[in-house]
Amino acid sequence: MNLLLFLDYAGIAVFAATGALAASRKQLDIIGFLFLAGVTAIGGGTFRDLVLDVPVFWIANHNYLLVCAIVAIAVFFGAHLVESRYRLLLWLDAVGLAAYSVFGAYKGLEVTGSPVIGVVTGVLTATFGGILRDLLAGEASVLLRPEIYVTAALSGSVAYVLADLGGSPAGGAALIAFSIAFCVRGGALAYGWTFPAYRSRPGRAPEDIPTE
Repeated sequence: MNLLLFLDYAGIAVFAATGALAASRKQLDIIGFLFLAGVTAIGGGTFRDLVLDVPVFWIANHNYLLVCAIVAIAVFFGAHLVESRYRLLLWLDAVGLAAYSVFGAYKGLEVTGSPVIGVVTGVLTATFGGILRDLLAGEASVLLRPEIYVTAALSGSVAYVLADLGGSPAGGAALIAFSIAFCVRGGALAYGWTFPAYRSRPGRAPEDIPTE
């Protein structure tokens, strides 16, 4: 449980940092930093809790908002020290995705007891905040980039659910699932792992169409 709680706060902090770094790339003011950091950090978890019909986590515990604010302010004053902010954003996003895929799966299982719902809430928690960040910042969406993204969240969620069903302790299951999700996403970033893309096929020429 302590590891799962750590992953929850780590996901908040890291996703807040990615939102703030996106704000730095757009040269926004401090309010813009706070807004993008907050939306990115709590977006996925908010969507998850609304779907599960449970109290929204940051309303029940305002410490999550404080973490977002502290991270956003720290990035506002320190983003210029990072030589390649976009590359850092991608790797921090990979950490946040891995952490939240695990915690989202845990919470879905905890609330519903359904492995399928656990996998779905893991994926939603891990990806929705990043999608909102890219949309609001005018960046190319993570969904439209060629390298593996959602699959990494799916792999972490599935790994946690399977480990839980196999009787693994929550902490051990979380560590295994986090490692799998991060390795999948990290491999995609480092080596450009992708799935084959759809290729449209040319239509038939008019003379090939049968007539009555």
